[in-house]
Amino acid sequence: MLAIIDYGVGNLFSLSCSLKAIGKESVITSDSEIIRNADRIILPGVGAFGDAAEKLRSSGMAELVKEQAAAGKPLMGICLGMQLLLDKSFEYGEHPGLGLISGEIRPISDVIPEDYKIPQIGWNYLKFNKPECPIFKYIKEGDFVYFVHSFYGTDCSENTAAVTEYGAPLTAVVWKDNVFGCQFHPEKSGEVGLSILRAFCETEGPQC
Repeated sequence: MLAIIDYGVGNLFSLSCSLKAIGKESVITSDSEIIRNADRIILPGVGAFGDAAEKLRSSGMAELVKEQAAAGKPLMGICLGMQLLLDKSFEYGEHPGLGLISGEIRPISDVIPEDYKIPQIGWNYLKFNKPECPIFKYIKEGDFVYFVHSFYGTDCSENTAAVTEYGAPLTAVVWKDNVFGCQFHPEKSGEVGLSILRAFCETEGPQC
């Protein structure tokens, strides 16, 4: 069973529907025991980093996520959930993240041309840095996924599994051991997104 963490931030219904479409059981929950007993965890998120990080901490989910990741349980962060996996964000101030993957979150306006629209909204292709990443099992380089973001992960090249080009290479997927993060929305990315979720559900962990 897969636990989708509910901490008051995220498009949870469409994610659970996508998992159901590939025949995977999931539960949307903030119950620590359910999360501990799950085979895998997804950390969703939309909105502002600072607000989401505070909700994670105040709910006790931040420490629980770190505990479960340290135990080797497969964890996937999606969109803002991916950004929360990194060390910190400079979105409207400076805010600490979970520190599960080295790196920082900064505005895409720092690196893309001035005439590019912000946020980046729409479909864009993936360029693999680490084609061996387990969640790429059923997709290929050049496949398109759906992005909505104004900030991106930087200084995380050691753990960058894929980038997308939007006037500059922007981090699209991060990966370290059992921890994965997608800047895009797999649940909004059609068959490619479903294939990524299917591959994540096949990653190995201590309870699998």
